[in-house]
Amino acid sequence: MDTSSSSESDLEVLEFIFNISVPRNIRNRRNPFEMFTDEEFQKRHRFDKNTVIFINEIISPDLAPVSNRKCTLTVLEQLFITLRFYATGTFQIVVGDDINVHKTTVSRVVFKVSKEIAKLARNHIAMPTSGELREVKAHFYSLAGFPNVIGCVDGTHIPIQSCDGDEAELFRNRKGYFSINVQVVCDANLLIRDIDARWHGSAHDSTVYHNPFLRARLDNNEIDGHLLGDSAYPCGRYMMTPILNTSTNADRLYNVAQIKTRNTIERTFGVWKRRFPCLSQKLRFKLEHTLAVIIATAVLHNIAIQQNDTVSIDNSPEEDIISAESNMQPLPLKETTIVGYYWNNTLCKQVQL
Repeated sequence: MDTSSSSESDLEVLEFIFNISVPRNIRNRRNPFEMFTDEEFQKRHRFDKNTVIFINEIISPDLAPVSNRKCTLTVLEQLFITLRFYATGTFQIVVGDDINVHKTTVSRVVFKVSKEIAKLARNHIAMPTSGELREVKAHFYSLAGFPNVIGCVDGTHIPIQSCDGDEAELFRNRKGYFSINVQVVCDANLLIRDIDARWHGSAHDSTVYHNPFLRARLDNNEIDGHLLGDSAYPCGRYMMTPILNTSTNADRLYNVAQIKTRNTIERTFGVWKRRFPCLSQKLRFKLEHTLAVIIATAVLHNIAIQQNDTVSIDNSPEEDIISAESNMQPLPLKETTIVGYYWNNTLCKQVQL
């Protein structure tokens, strides 16, 4: 048997196999604008079509396709993928199957789009300017007669997957799951005015409050007004908290006004998380990607309010309670005057910084 001719024949076969052109499997992508009615689209992406077009125009300059290849995802397709993930919070492979892209593409696109949307925070998330303060305070005062309020503050936990490394347990909160402790300040319109998403789940709300840039601005008297917080925060010159042991009618009236006004932050969290269910489920991303998603959804929450884009979502029993509390009648004028008098002349004198 001629071994040399056999080897040459094998090489020819291998060369033939290597030179076979395998056609690429290019999936036909779906266009949600064409597939769904306005109502169906909003249920699946949490925005109406006009708002999605508006967002697409904002982020297009930074997300324009970098090549002219036929299969390149357009900016709008990338936005569809990202919004669909925000609206479901499900596994990336499910989102990919929904739009006919691979799960690795979903992961890359969600981070890329989230990072660009998060960059818009400087334009869409900000404390009230000097020109806005009067209107913001007046709106808060109309809720329950609590004067000089510029925002309500609280923290909420966003579930995440376990982080690797020696510091993983720092992200385990007091309820036993891994999370990011996100501090938010909102106004009476439920706009997010400030957000700090840098803290691990085991951090206490008061620890988060003492460290952000906002605290420095308040210390320097750059913003005139007060924040309302719950009893987890220290009462101070610009932080008003509930009185734990009420002994007078003035104490009771103060607490009623404070709690009802502060309810806006609970409603903000409810609207934010109902619009983006991914925030209530475990975010299965690297930490850097997770923080981008949190900030991006906060930006989109504000854009939705500014665009008057509301979404109808069934309330949970807990959210029904919040809604019922928010519909309480304002205090009578005489009682709101007592609250303001007590706040200005009694509570502030008792606070020792």
